[in-house]
Amino acid sequence: MDPNVPQHPTGTSTSAEQNTAPGGEGGVVPTLVAAARGEATPHTPVWFMRQAGRSLPEYRALREGNAMLEACRRPELCTEITLQPVRRHDVDAAIFFSDIVVPVQAVGVDLDIVPGVGPVVAEPFRTRADLDRLPELTPDMVTDITESVAGVRAALRSDQALIGFAGAPFTLASYLVEGGPSKNHENTKALMHGDPELWNDLCERLAAIAGAFLQVQVDAGADAVQLFDSWVGYLNRADYQRFVAPHSARVLASVEGRVPRIHFGVGTGELLDLMGDAGAEVVGVDYRVDLADALERTGGRHALQGNLDPALLFAPDEPLMARVDEIVEAGRKAPGHIFNLGHGVLPTTDPDVLTRVTARVHETSGR
Repeated sequence: MDPNVPQHPTGTSTSAEQNTAPGGEGGVVPTLVAAARGEATPHTPVWFMRQAGRSLPEYRALREGNAMLEACRRPELCTEITLQPVRRHDVDAAIFFSDIVVPVQAVGVDLDIVPGVGPVVAEPFRTRADLDRLPELTPDMVTDITESVAGVRAALRSDQALIGFAGAPFTLASYLVEGGPSKNHENTKALMHGDPELWNDLCERLAAIAGAFLQVQVDAGADAVQLFDSWVGYLNRADYQRFVAPHSARVLASVEGRVPRIHFGVGTGELLDLMGDAGAEVVGVDYRVDLADALERTGGRHALQGNLDPALLFAPDEPLMARVDEIVEAGRKAPGHIFNLGHGVLPTTDPDVLTRVTARVHETSGR
């Protein structure tokens, strides 16, 4: 048995030649999908969170004069932005270019993405009457998303995956309750503990919206999905289990059995097992936790994604590539491994470094 080839947790597929499926183009399963399933792959698949964005000069040129939400909702722009890093870096997956607040805006919430700030909500959610501002998301509200996803999927190779995504209910609720980004989430936690019934009702509505948004993307051709819970690392385990896990589980269940599901948050080292148990095949690990520790904390029940520190992309090549090799080696011990950063690409990152890291992962893991 080749130790360089990830093994399926049940001891089945041991050859990359088995990385096929009857329904795909030419029967080929994208490398990322195979890794997420714990199947053998020709190399460790790699993509980078925020790979489409400000680090690319072609992105900055295309965004000139186009607001963020406009770029997300115009299929020709969205498709091109999603594909830019795939062409440049030869990564194994495209992450659909969007924002976690897009489906919330689509149902009618008055918000904007302010440069240098983030999502800002005109009228924060604080009372039961505010729930009426969150109707169900239906496919006719996001026909542009369907068009964009289909366009990206058609442009990718059959071995490359398209990842759809949504924001998790806790993080979406935090933006709505705080009115924008928050360092302490004081209004969010006050509502959570002060009126648990209202909190749960709010998160139920957000879970339905996020789940519907994932379904639209999968229906249009997404090969995998990622649920982002950007702010959930601010919670302890007990609060996560009581106030968050059931709602995240509902979102993930919306596409259960259809595509692999990745669950990622920042600062979530103490929550990794719970995030996996919420219904994910893959647990995303940020750069604060070694993959070996993440594997132990998740009990070997899930494939892992991560987890290079994005700041190391500014280091000289020798220590950077040494760390890349360490992560690839650690990932071999997981049921499956998808190489990624432990958070998003920083705006001032040299994109050529990402291209070299991609090549290094492919070379090192494919030996």
